[in-house]
Amino acid sequence: MATPDAGRTRQRLEDSGVVAVMRGADADTVLDVATALADGGVTAFEITADNPDAMELIAEVSGSFAADEAVVGAGTVLDAATARDAIRSGAEFVVGPTFDAGVVETCNRYGALAAPGVLTPTEALDAYEAGADLAKVFPASSLGPGHLSSIAGPLPQIPLMPTGGIDVDNVAEYIDAGAVAVGAGSALMDDEAVAAGDFESITETARAFTRAVDDARPSP
Repeated sequence: MATPDAGRTRQRLEDSGVVAVMRGADADTVLDVATALADGGVTAFEITADNPDAMELIAEVSGSFAADEAVVGAGTVLDAATARDAIRSGAEFVVGPTFDAGVVETCNRYGALAAPGVLTPTEALDAYEAGADLAKVFPASSLGPGHLSSIAGPLPQIPLMPTGGIDVDNVAEYIDAGAVAVGAGSALMDDEAVAAGDFESITETARAFTRAVDDARPSP
């Protein structure tokens, strides 16, 4: 397994624009869902560590895509031991709902991108000064896009990734507010579609997300 490169991983997350939060991923469908997402332009997959099979799923998905096709990470990581296990399983980025200094330190040690959860400017700055590469603003829906812009204004050096309540209808507002990427779960991967094997609809939703992100970004 190649050593992760946090700088390169950040660029790949930004290129995707959307990080698919694959909570409750199932071994029988995880590759089908990931492929459907990638077909729609979402090439960043976050498999949450609260899944008992998370490490095996991370290894499976990571090993099923070429390095330039997708980037795989772990989510809901609460401690350094879990972060290390995830990185050893192939995770190139590690996301948490909160900021834990040990998780960030572990990511820095092994080259993985660290994206701890924050809600306030103080938390964002504390995480960034501790070595975080990206700040996951969570839960974003609690305060909305205006709150994100209030963090981005005085702290433009901190890349922000809002997560929680992001959908096709509001994603452009978060990009306008300063998000470098967004995290999306159920709005991107409908449980009923997965259960029915309707992976084409997941591709269409992913395509709508990425189109909205691209349209909201400033022209180069």
